Amino acid sequence: MAEAAETRVVTGAGSAGNAGSGTRVRLPLLDVLRGVAILGTLMSNVWIFAGPGAEWGVLSGNTATSTGADSSTLAGAAETVFRSLANGKFLSMLTILFGVGLAIQFRSAAQRGQPWPGRYKWRALFLFTEGTVHFLLVFAWDVLMGYAVVALLVAWLLTRSARAQRVTWIAMGALHLAAMTLLTTALLFASGGATGGPDTDTDAVTLYAEGGYAEQVTFRLSHAVVLRMEPVLSFALLVFLFLLGVRLFRAGAFQNDAAGRRIRRRLAGWGLGVGLPLTTLAVLGGPGFFLLERYVTAPALAVGYLGLIGMVMDRLRHPGPLTSALTSVGRTALSCYVLQNVLAMLACYGIGLGLASRWADSGPWWVMGLWAVICLVLVTGASLWLRRFEHGPLESLQKRLLRR
Repeated sequence: MAEAAETRVVTGAGSAGNAGSGTRVRLPLLDVLRGVAILGTLMSNVWIFAGPGAEWGVLSGNTATSTGADSSTLAGAAETVFRSLANGKFLSMLTILFGVGLAIQFRSAAQRGQPWPGRYKWRALFLFTEGTVHFLLVFAWDVLMGYAVVALLVAWLLTRSARAQRVTWIAMGALHLAAMTLLTTALLFASGGATGGPDTDTDAVTLYAEGGYAEQVTFRLSHAVVLRMEPVLSFALLVFLFLLGVRLFRAGAFQNDAAGRRIRRRLAGWGLGVGLPLTTLAVLGGPGFFLLERYVTAPALAVGYLGLIGMVMDRLRHPGPLTSALTSVGRTALSCYVLQNVLAMLACYGIGLGLASRWADSGPWWVMGLWAVICLVLVTGASLWLRRFEHGPLESLQKRLLRR
């Protein structure tokens, strides 16, 4: 995400002796897409914070509705739709955009005559370190650590031939699809086709509802191997989506020209046309199809989201308040990602307001409201911050440490 914060392309060759001769041109669409992805990721994560057992609850079967609302009621249906539209989709979008950011930096380094990956290794190390701190102190389902590892692999792949990159892209996609299909089949057979998961561990429920902050940090540390399984499980998918972002950027999918608009229309048509029906089938299939929904249909729908948002932006003649707000979040993506999780933690866990246990039987509306409130705080805070500073707090820290 720190890498994705760079949305400008260096134009002009620029020699090794004159690395600054290129001009930087900002791609506004990328900032908006990144802002949407950050706020959309919270649409998924907020249910983890609000659910019984919080972070551990996901591993204990908390994959369907988490607020006790019957799915046949309006409240239950609203939660199902809200979660289904977000679950894994915006995370996949964010992953694709991270690949785009990596491609931009690779091109910039080449045009400046700088070695690759060169200093990029230190950027990845910063991201991994920040992700580790975020995992321990804030949120077990951190994505930054996995991104950092995959970024190093893809950064190396960008120095290989186009054929090697294409073969890796296809192989990773096929490997991931096969793995998710086999795991889903195994889970369905193991549960005898049942659609319900096991009850959430009561100790974890008590920990997040009543335990102290130090106890929660210790819990994450002692269960780190299990809690860090998602990036391992989705490693092939992450590589696939990173490389997809690289391919889309090189194809001109984010440029403000006829070719870019044509690509965005195709992304919207194929992504929504394939992703929506498959997501609907996976949701109707029940929790047994959770892996397919989050890790197979979600990336397809994420591509549709990218194209659809791009098409909407193409029709806007002048940026409005919403566009400006999303741009601000996109330009401070790393800071907003961490802050939204800190705010959700303080709102839901017992170390803060304890809303997750206090309103456990109040239905899903308060969770959706919490998401909206945090989004409002983020867009307001990011907009005000950028009036005075060029970069977000964590982005500035990264630049200072790396002396960029």
